[in-house]
Amino acid sequence: AQAARRALADSGLDRSVVDGFASAGLGALAPVEVAEYLGLRPTWVDSTAVGGATWEVMAAHAADAIAAGRARAVLLVYGSTARADIRAGRRTSNLSFGARGPAQFEVAYGHSLIAKYAMAARRHMHAYGTTLEQLAEVAVTARANAAANPEAMFRDPITVDEVLAGPMIADPFTKLHCCIRSDGGCAVLLAAEEYVPDTAKAPVWILGTGEHTSHATMSEWEDFTVSPAAVSGRLAFERAGVRPADIDLAEIYDAFTYMTLVTLEDLGFCAKGEGGAFVEKGRTGLRGELPVNTDGGGLSACHPGMRGLFLLVEAVRQLRGEAGPRQVLRAGGGLPELAVASGTGGWFCSSGTVVLGRG
Repeated sequence: AQAARRALADSGLDRSVVDGFASAGLGALAPVEVAEYLGLRPTWVDSTAVGGATWEVMAAHAADAIAAGRARAVLLVYGSTARADIRAGRRTSNLSFGARGPAQFEVAYGHSLIAKYAMAARRHMHAYGTTLEQLAEVAVTARANAAANPEAMFRDPITVDEVLAGPMIADPFTKLHCCIRSDGGCAVLLAAEEYVPDTAKAPVWILGTGEHTSHATMSEWEDFTVSPAAVSGRLAFERAGVRPADIDLAEIYDAFTYMTLVTLEDLGFCAKGEGGAFVEKGRTGLRGELPVNTDGGGLSACHPGMRGLFLLVEAVRQLRGEAGPRQVLRAGGGLPELAVASGTGGWFCSSGTVVLGRG
């Protein structure tokens, strides 16, 4: 609710304009209950839930609804007390996540959520020679980016050696290869073009979107080295009429270091198998060739579960020039023009990609 009110205040639009509402991860009646709490009575609702890709997919649905005249303005809202739940002893088993239906027959072999990602990372290492040090570079750069974010949960610098020396969670992932767990809330408001004159700030435009689901069980995942972003990204870039080379910064779902590396490949920023070399030597840092997860991402800034909405918020802040010490600048010193946000759900089961442009 706090995030929703702040998003409305940031937009400068009156609450009465909002006739669309989308939420997920807060129970079966999330959009109904949260809308009621906020005093909204929407005529367009969405509760799509595809894990961490939910918010990029929802943004696409909302943009389509607005373009079709079915809504004027749509508020996307998410909140979670994931960290507080642990402290209060309200923690569900990691093994139970994704253990219903056909997936239950894989759980017996130790396929926890983390183990699934770890297995995929190991396959990439085997196929392409990706190293532990290269995966660790992702965590190191994320922490360096977070150091410039006063709202990041962890800001102290880390080294590749420290990442490698951490407690083993699921080979090859040590603790710092894995996202943090935090509380948090987030909200984004999408509105029709006719409301631009009434907004408090210059708009950021959705230029293209793509979504894709690949599998629900590991046994149906055809290639552990390819994520569904390979499809959602291609669709988003085609619909936006831009190329990966045109993008100034990327916000990528990073529950684990491998996610960043393979998503960069699948979005087309480097060739398949070259992600390891691409993330070396601070290339994805704030002053690197392609700044990635400029707020510190889920590895260092925050991760209250289903973090995809935070990707959109950070991309908007960067395009508006509101990122403060972590602000990305183009080679000539100007503000970035184009950003991409790509969310991933499950164990690379789903992907939603959004290309954003500055107004």
